[in-house]
Amino acid sequence: MPEWAKDAIWYQVFPERFRNGLRANDPCVEDIADHPIPGWRVKKWGSDWYALDPWEAGLGGFRKAVYHRRYGGDLCGLREKLDYLQDLGINAIYLNPVFMAPSLHKYDASCLHHVDPTLGPDRAGDLDLLARAGETEDPGTWIWTAADRYLLDLVADIHRRGMRIILDGVFNHVGTRFFAFRDVCRNGRASRFRRWFRIEKWHRDGTFEYRGWFGHKTLPELARSEQDLALPVKKYLHAITKRWMDPNADGNPSDGVDGWRLDVAFCVPHGFWKGWRKLVKAINPNAFLTAEVVSRADDYLRGDEFDSVMNYAWLFPVFRFFRPGADAISARKLQRELTALRRAYPGEINLVLQNLLDSHDLGRIATALENRLPAGEKWDSYFALSGVSGNPGLVTTRPRTDTWNVLKQLVIFQMTYPGAPMIYYGTEVGLWGANDPDNRQPMLWADILFEPESHMPHGVGRLTKREPDRALFEFFRKAIRLRRENEVLRRGVFRWMQTGNDRLLGFRRTQDRAEILALFNASDEKATFRLDRGMRDLWNNRRIPRGRIGLRERGWLLLVREA
Repeated sequence: MPEWAKDAIWYQVFPERFRNGLRANDPCVEDIADHPIPGWRVKKWGSDWYALDPWEAGLGGFRKAVYHRRYGGDLCGLREKLDYLQDLGINAIYLNPVFMAPSLHKYDASCLHHVDPTLGPDRAGDLDLLARAGETEDPGTWIWTAADRYLLDLVADIHRRGMRIILDGVFNHVGTRFFAFRDVCRNGRASRFRRWFRIEKWHRDGTFEYRGWFGHKTLPELARSEQDLALPVKKYLHAITKRWMDPNADGNPSDGVDGWRLDVAFCVPHGFWKGWRKLVKAINPNAFLTAEVVSRADDYLRGDEFDSVMNYAWLFPVFRFFRPGADAISARKLQRELTALRRAYPGEINLVLQNLLDSHDLGRIATALENRLPAGEKWDSYFALSGVSGNPGLVTTRPRTDTWNVLKQLVIFQMTYPGAPMIYYGTEVGLWGANDPDNRQPMLWADILFEPESHMPHGVGRLTKREPDRALFEFFRKAIRLRRENEVLRRGVFRWMQTGNDRLLGFRRTQDRAEILALFNASDEKATFRLDRGMRDLWNNRRIPRGRIGLRERGWLLLVREA
């Protein structure tokens, strides 16, 4: 278990929508589509999200056009904003896929050994280099492009700042532009890559039927047995792992990435993960491995596969307690569910689980709270209800003031509960939105003028202004600083408290002589609690005497033992 992960404050970056740092390197239509799109152009960053450019209207409307949109976000933009992240208090970055792929999300890789040229500093030059390189699956034939080297420069800059970065690894499937899949399409049974994919049937004309991820034919699944991925696939994945973790191949991993987040890890055989973990830890014993597992992850967190997971199993009960509405669960039920979750995993793993409120796969937390989504218990129900297709009445415009008060409670809980908090880009400045595609809107920046949100094809709403919420940013910044300044909140022993009130949640964090008591009033009425000794209000830096104290509606208290 890497010690640094216990102190991590994670920030998830979706590269295409975070910051356009080099407009001269914006993608062209041939980078994203296999056919011409008349009038296509890169979208203006500050444009109304639902408004359609002429070329988008020509495709038949928002839903048909939105996945062809590009705003030009790149690694140059991320590097430009490292000061911003450090000012917020971030010390660890999770980067959504950056490898070559035509989509905006890049989970449909064309290869995994090159960064997409549109994310680097020299798109045209890189494409020309790659066209002449004559690469194969053999790592000895692989070149280094400007985009590849820019990623390594970014990693070096992050490390100089005392920060960490992990990459998104998609090892279950690739895209139809993937070099090996294209070879199979060209050469059929004669292709040396025919055993790389889950081919189910060959036709006489050389075409074939294959398995796509959850039926999506744009995402061909890599070949496997029940226990492991196919040997040639493993060799390739092991080679790209070494490339990005020890790019100089000198046995010193300091110039490589600090770990991986593994996409749909639950779809890949356990045997592959066990062997791959050994490889990763041999390269860098301090590397961090976290998995996308959308339910309880007992089988993945036994010490021989992953160090952590994106903790959706934590999010769902937490949301069900804090959400407004009569069907919110009680404090005792939340305590029982989170206790069962902590007990499911080895002790130290609980300190590094990535506790998140939203991500690129769920609706923005502010919109989920605004709509008072029913208190779903599992991924499928929450996923569906936080999106317009599964919930046509969803309100997708700016949430009201009381929603932001609930969000602040959630942030304080996230920063004080065991585990490593993870922030999805933009949540800290008030980005809202439904599930995909609305949760992947361009980041709000103070130096970009955003058009008012006037087009509202999803549900009902109001004309709303869009700009970064500086007050909310400062709130996040202060909450993060408290966590970073108080080791007890990162590594301390955790104990629930019983308050006698179903909507008043309490716990203690203790470490040596340090003690912090956290109270959360999740009701819309005032609540009281009796203190057995005087303490100091950590948020407001004031003394709280012993006796009965009050908590405002949707309020909280962080109390520290007085010296």
